[in-house]
Amino acid sequence: YVSFFPQLVAGPIVRYREIADQIEQRTHTLSKAVTGIALFILGLAKKIILADGVASTVALVFDGEKVAGLAPAWLGTLSYAVQIYFDFSGYSDMAVGLGLMFGFKFPQNFNSPYKAVCITDFWRRWHISLSTWLRDYLYIPLGGNRLGVSRTYINLMVTMLLGGLWHGAIWTFVAWGAYHGILLAIERMFNRRSLVAWAPLFVQRC
Repeated sequence: YVSFFPQLVAGPIVRYREIADQIEQRTHTLSKAVTGIALFILGLAKKIILADGVASTVALVFDGEKVAGLAPAWLGTLSYAVQIYFDFSGYSDMAVGLGLMFGFKFPQNFNSPYKAVCITDFWRRWHISLSTWLRDYLYIPLGGNRLGVSRTYINLMVTMLLGGLWHGAIWTFVAWGAYHGILLAIERMFNRRSLVAWAPLFVQRC
């Protein structure tokens, strides 16, 4: 488990109990191998063609270049959204594909997160293995939602702040974790309705 390289560097976060039985006994089939190769190629294409394809645009806007105007700013922001999604999704597909080549079935790590109707739904779809890890090893041990409303909001904030630090020990990730924690708390406060659900046509339950 410790030396199984496909999931070590980037993800998905594969816990021992999820593949313990597969370490002892698993099947190597042509179907698994073909599916694994196809997933690996798909992930590589996401990374090389899509994520790296917009990297120069992102760098132009965010790496200190003097690009003025609303349109370039939005182009850079949207390009970064494309880059970060297909980078994460791509290497997850590659890891799952490599696992299948060795006969291992890894858990799903992305489920179209940009289709999410609210922040709660987003975190059920984005980096699923990290979300469940944060839930099981931070949020629930802190008390989850079992210790009252105020403590639930505190637990959400602490979990997301530490989730931000998991991504990198810099203040921007702390801020990122903080505003995600705030948005999750607000959604829970308003009965988990989508933050864009003020218009009747967009009311969603999360």
